[in-house]
Amino acid sequence: MTKVAAIQMCSGMDPARNVERFEALVRQAHAAGAVYVQSPEMTGSLLRDRKAFAEILRPEESDLVVAKGAALARELGIHVHVGSTAIAIEDGAVANRGFLFGPDGKIVCRYDKIHMFDVDLDNGESWRESATYRPGTEARIAELPFAKLGFAICYDVRFPQLFRAEALAGAEIISLPAAFTRQTGEAHWDILLRARAIENGVFVVAAAQGGVHEDGRETYGHSMIIDPWGKVLAEASGSGEAVIVADLDLSAVAVARRKIPNLKNAREFDVRSTPLAEMVG
Repeated sequence: MTKVAAIQMCSGMDPARNVERFEALVRQAHAAGAVYVQSPEMTGSLLRDRKAFAEILRPEESDLVVAKGAALARELGIHVHVGSTAIAIEDGAVANRGFLFGPDGKIVCRYDKIHMFDVDLDNGESWRESATYRPGTEARIAELPFAKLGFAICYDVRFPQLFRAEALAGAEIISLPAAFTRQTGEAHWDILLRARAIENGVFVVAAAQGGVHEDGRETYGHSMIIDPWGKVLAEASGSGEAVIVADLDLSAVAVARRKIPNLKNAREFDVRSTPLAEMVG
């Protein structure tokens, strides 16, 4: 058994204040016995104002969340996964980047969110992540002492090919830190997470933002830990801070994949479009 935790936050605009809450929740998860703790997407700040956002943006070497994640992992002797935070990168660009720290405080893996949330919702909300962030180009898997961990962030959940590729590469747990909107979360969060777990025979650990934030946005919450058969092992409420913990029996991955061996049974195929004239003729 491996005890893991997902911490739910309601990050505001001030990175220093968010780091304080991040630290308190990681310590709470550690006290509950977790050896791996994941925080949500945009742990460091949720901030719409472009000018204010530019003022708090830092490279990873001087980022407050990165520094605190490393320090906590080293002090507590656990794996701390900063689900993501905004990081200044080369050429003036920005990455939505996750960091996994090992018990020595060193970075085990970085992952840049690949799929950008560029959508217009029915309630008038409009989001263009590609206007701010440079998308990642590489899926990542970290080989940890207790499991192989795959990475995804929020909108990535709608692209099953990413999860399939990581499962085929050996992932037994796939992380999905998120800041789902309330509207999309109510419709799809639970369904998408359970589907990704079931179709790949993996555990899914999804730490979420939840509540009404200082910048006016509202996120869905409901952080979840799901087993390879689609069973919800732990779930937070829809709003506010929380720590959820679950014991993962990693043998369940092999059991699920043996029962439903779809990863082995997949076949290559072509897609052929039949012209209308041929169909009616």
